Amino acid sequence: MKLQVVATAAAILALTQSARSDTYKIDNAHSNIGFSVHQFLSVTHGRFKRFSGTIELDREHPERSSVRARIQVDSIDTGIRKRDQHLLSAEFFDAAKYPEIIFRSRAVKQTGAQSGDIEGDLTLHGITKPVLLHVKLVSPLPANGLPSHSHWQVTTDPLKRGDFNLMFSQTAETISGISQDVAAKIDIEATSAAD
Repeated sequence: MKLQVVATAAAILALTQSARSDTYKIDNAHSNIGFSVHQFLSVTHGRFKRFSGTIELDREHPERSSVRARIQVDSIDTGIRKRDQHLLSAEFFDAAKYPEIIFRSRAVKQTGAQSGDIEGDLTLHGITKPVLLHVKLVSPLPANGLPSHSHWQVTTDPLKRGDFNLMFSQTAETISGISQDVAAKIDIEATSAAD
């Protein structure tokens, strides 16, 4: 009887460790969450420097995988400090009231050997909208298990500023010629929580 209890405990521990090894933490230092937006004949590029997130990978049942991420709005960097301060003001992001951008997945679908689609909810400026992310695992996949470090490329359709009420005054919008479409550029490196 004692042997059976020990064996059961060992099996539970092994399953727990296996599940834990499929949890990845986003590496802020080696990842990039960027964006670009057209303005007349130029393009403004920017990025967020502080963010965090967790990727739960289920290799046997990819549809059970999930993603959660948080971006600190006040970490925006467009290369011009005065512009960043304006974007963070109450006129646009209102970072004091809405300090985070949050993504939570709702469904995951595998579309290839190392690619998938993630349906989720993006909360930005106090407004939540559905978004679809296309993800590709760039890291080589070992025969058994999952890599301890993973590199993901993420794409999505352009986000509409108006959907999140990220609008300047009508005069400023007309004079600046800023596009409604914001293209996201995301490269994620993540490390297994088991490491």
